[in-house]
Amino acid sequence: MSQTQRIIEGGEELFLTAGIKSVTMDDIARHLGMSKKTIYQFFKDKNELVIALVKKKLQDDEAQMSEIISKSANVIEEMINMMKCSEDIFSRINPIVVHDMQKYHPDAWKQFQNFKADVLIHTLEELLTKGIKQGYIRPDIDVKILARMRVSQVEMGFNASIFPVAEFSAWKVQYQFLEHFNYGVCTLKGYKLLNQYKNIHEE
Repeated sequence: MSQTQRIIEGGEELFLTAGIKSVTMDDIARHLGMSKKTIYQFFKDKNELVIALVKKKLQDDEAQMSEIISKSANVIEEMINMMKCSEDIFSRINPIVVHDMQKYHPDAWKQFQNFKADVLIHTLEELLTKGIKQGYIRPDIDVKILARMRVSQVEMGFNASIFPVAEFSAWKVQYQFLEHFNYGVCTLKGYKLLNQYKNIHEE
């Protein structure tokens, strides 16, 4: 593993548990057992590190989504697998990270927003269109509208003023949203298949 990767991963471990703002470059150096000077050879400041980390995470997520899509037999299976993949991602995210990124690292947040618009919305539009052809997704839905709604929902789930962290688990909120969405877009044929897959996974 390269030094750059080590620093990115070390930063990620600390950010995910404590948020971005409260973690200093000293903390990251201590955590990795390297000097701060070494870190500064690769990243000029914390902001640059956060941007690099977001870039890496988004590439990983994109690769994971492509893999899920290529391995799934149909759209319903894709949706279920995406759900499991999301659970894995959300269970590791501290909502403070999202808040800190929005507030203190606008460049990194912008990257995330662009990814959302280009990759997530586009992937969802394709998924829904394919599902309509397969007969699992309602043909009367407007794919463009629902793809945007779904992506905005995810973000809303992390909004602490709507879902205070003390009261709601981030993953539970996201799971409820996702389930509501999945059942809302399905035809009867899709609904039955969704229930089948859900029972298999829950057992």
